[in-house]
Formats: sequence, C-alpha cells, structure tokens
Amino acid sequence: MSKMANHTVREARNWAFSFLKQHHREQRVGDLLLRHLLEVNHSQFLAMQRDLIAPELFELFVTWVEEHAEAGKPVEHFTCEVEFFDRQFYVDDQVLIPRPETEELIMSVLNEIDQPYTVVDLGTGSGVIAITLKIEWPKARIFATDLSEEALSVARYNSEKLEADVEFMQGDFLTPITAQKIIPDVIVSNPPYIPYSEREHLSETVKLHDPKQALFAEQNGLAAYETIIKQVMQLAKKPRLTAFEIGYDQGEAVPSLIKQYDSSAQVKVIQDINRKDRIVLWK
Repeated sequence: MSKMANHTVREARNWAFSFLKQHHREQRVGDLLLRHLLEVNHSQFLAMQRDLIAPELFELFVTWVEEHAEAGKPVEHFTCEVEFFDRQFYVDDQVLIPRPETEELIMSVLNEIDQPYTVVDLGTGSGVIAITLKIEWPKARIFATDLSEEALSVARYNSEKLEADVEFMQGDFLTPITAQKIIPDVIVSNPPYIPYSEREHLSETVKLHDPKQALFAEQNGLAAYETIIKQVMQLAKKPRLTAFEIGYDQGEAVPSLIKQYDSSAQVKVIQDINRKDRIVLWK
C-alpha cells in the first residue's frame, strides 16, 4: 500500500486490520491509533469513513502500525496518554502504563476510608493513584514518592495538567516521608511484584516496553512489600489503612508477610473484576 497516495479512512482501517491480524496483534489497535491521529471521538470516526487522509498523516499511521506489529510497542507510547478514572493522563516509557486493576485499588480505598488527613502513594510512577485520590479527597494532604526522577517528572506534569496539588518526593517508598516526620493516615502502593522467574511469560508489550524497576521484585516478587511493611511498622503511629495492589497469586503470601511483622493486623483480600486476588487492605 503506497504511503503517499490518497487513502480513505476505511481503506486505512482495512489495511491496518489485515496487517495486525497477520502479525497476531489486536486489530482494534489500528482504530485507536488512527482516531488519535485524526483527533476525533468514536462517533466522529465512524461518520468519516469515506474521508481522505492527508498523505503525511497516513504515512505516520502506517509507521506506527508497523512498529506496534513488529516490536509490540504499546499504543500508549505512541499517543502518550491513557484514560484512568475517566481522566486523561500523560504516560511515556519512563512509567508503568496504568492498568484497570489499579482503578479497583483506588475504589477499595475510597470505600474503606471517609476523609483522611494525610495520604501517601508509594512508587507513584505516572502519579495516577496520588492525583486521583487528591481529586476525590480535595481536603486531604497527598504525598507521593518514587525512586525514579524521570517518573516523578511525569507525575508532576500530570498533577499540573489535572490541577491536583500533590507533594512529590524522591526516595525509597516511605524513606523521604519518615525523614520529614510525616505521619500518614492512609498508605497506598502498587509496587513492583512480578518475580524475575516470570519474565519470559510476559507479553512483549510489557516485557520490552514497561520500565523494569516498576515490574520486577526479588524474593519471588515480595521484596517491595516486605520493605514497605517494615517501614510502616517503624512509623510513630500505624496508619488507619495500608492498601496494596498484588499479583494474582500473592493473596496468601502478602497477608502472611504482614502478619509476620504485625501480629494484630486486620487483613482483607479483595478480588478484581476477573475474580483474581488483587488488593490487600491492612488495618
């Protein structure tokens, strides 16, 4: 298919559908990329099937589809945006692309606590958890930490874009929080939890394009939890709630780890929409 010839939206869609199918990729990706390039919503997109696409735009579309098909580059790394909690967030290859399961983590926290004073998001990445909680709890003081300065730059950009006043700190989970003698009411974290042994079983899109430090953890995926649990137990006052996102097979291991350090802990495991263990609430 000639990149510089005139093509209709329908012709571009049909080509992408066929090309992605041949490469065993999701065919809907073509529509997502084309809609983004045309800057239209779904209904506008459906109404313009006979419209011609500017040759330079079509050329870029073909390049994107080929790159996705051949290298598994995520759609979000082309569009630099992701919808989360009905809001648009900027993302790039320095941060983990937020998953729907993390929306369920936030819903669980909102359902569990009314109006906290101080909330900390550990390993914030793109900032989706901290920013969403600030918007949902405007009176709360929200802090977010991350080891990666690149990730914090993305999170700060999102907080400015969405006008959410979050205080960002660089450091290892709670370390910068305790250094400032901040006592959190609520701690939320979606830390790295995939064992290195599972790396080969991940999709190319995740394995090759998500930042490794946001995915993998030592001790069969439990190292980050143990670090955070130890840090929580060293706080001057135990939080009203600590909430973790976990791997689907960690519904016993993470609560067991919590009780190892906090024998009086009240721990609840919540399943996600796919009925997999996904959230641990610790009081």
